[in-house]
Amino acid sequence: MRAFVVTKYKGALQESNVPEPTVGERDVLVQVQAAGLNMLDEKIRAGEFKQILPYRLPLIAGNDVAGTVIRVGSKVRAFKPGDEVYARPGQDRIGTFAERIAIAEADLALKPASISMEEAGSLPLVALTAWQALVERGNVGPGQKVLIHAGAGGVGSIAIQLAKHLGATVATTASASNMDFVRDLGADTVIDYRSQDFEQLLSGYDVVLDSLGGGNLEKSLRVLKPGGKAIGIAGPPDPAFAREAGLNPVLRLAISGLSAGIRRQARKLGVSYEFLFMRASGDQLRQITALIDGGALRPVVGRVFPFGQTIEALEGLEKGGIRGKAVISNP
Repeated sequence: MRAFVVTKYKGALQESNVPEPTVGERDVLVQVQAAGLNMLDEKIRAGEFKQILPYRLPLIAGNDVAGTVIRVGSKVRAFKPGDEVYARPGQDRIGTFAERIAIAEADLALKPASISMEEAGSLPLVALTAWQALVERGNVGPGQKVLIHAGAGGVGSIAIQLAKHLGATVATTASASNMDFVRDLGADTVIDYRSQDFEQLLSGYDVVLDSLGGGNLEKSLRVLKPGGKAIGIAGPPDPAFAREAGLNPVLRLAISGLSAGIRRQARKLGVSYEFLFMRASGDQLRQITALIDGGALRPVVGRVFPFGQTIEALEGLEKGGIRGKAVISNP
C-alpha cells in the first residue's frame, strides 16, 4: 500500500509502497480518510526524540487518524466494519500517513457524528493532549485561572475551549492577527506575544499549558500562584516521564539533568513543573466525542491537503500561519 515513510532521521519524508498492516486479534484495520499533521511528526522525522522514543526505521509517519473500519480482529467487540472512527494510535504503532493502519481497539473511538472526517482527523493528538494536561494533570475547575500559550495553534485552540468548559478563566498568547479568533474560542484575556510581555500582565494563575519551552517556560513559572503548576508539552522531559517510558538508568539520569534547572526554579517559586507526552486513549476520546457532539468543543481545521501532497504539507508545517490544524485528506 501507499505510505509516507521516515527512512533516516533528518532525511526527507519518502513516498513508498509498504506491506499491508498486520491485524492482531484485538486490532482494528482502518481505511485512512484523514490524518492530522502535528509538529510531533516533524520532530520525529528530525530525530529529536530518538533517544527517548526508540522507533525502528523505516517508520511510517503520522499520529492522527480518522477513517472507516475495514475489518476487526477475532477478539474485538466494540467495532465492526463500516464504523467511522478516529484515534491517536499508541506511540509504538504510529503510521497514519498511509492508506490503511491497524490500531489497537483500546486506542480507538467512534468518530463524532456532528463533524466531518477531516475535522475528526485533526483532533485526537491535540484533544488528548489538552484533556490530559487540563483534566488529568491540572485538575482544572470553576474559578481557576489558566494560561494557554499559542492559543491559535492545534493544542491551544482546543485547550482554550476545554478550559472554558471546565469553568476556568482563560488567558492566552497569540499574534495580533489571531486575537479576535482566540477570543471567539473563549479566551478572556489575550496577550499579543510580539508587542506585550505576558509576565508583566498576568499573575496568580493556577495552571499554565506551555507549548514553547525555553525562556517562555521560565517566565510562565513566574505567573503562577504558590502551589500552581506549569505543564510543558515541548519539554524538557522530567524524571516521571523517564520512569513511565521505562527508559534505562543512564537515560533516566540524563533526562533528570535536562529538566533539573527548570524544576529547581519551580521549587524556589513554590510551584511545580511537569512534562506531558500524551498517551493514546480510546476512553478519553469517547469523552471528547461527547463534548464535540454536545457543542462544547469544535475542531479548528486551517488547511486541508490531498494525500499526495503529504511531503509538502509536512515540510510547510514549520512555517506556521495555520490556525488550528492542517490535515491530509484521502477520501
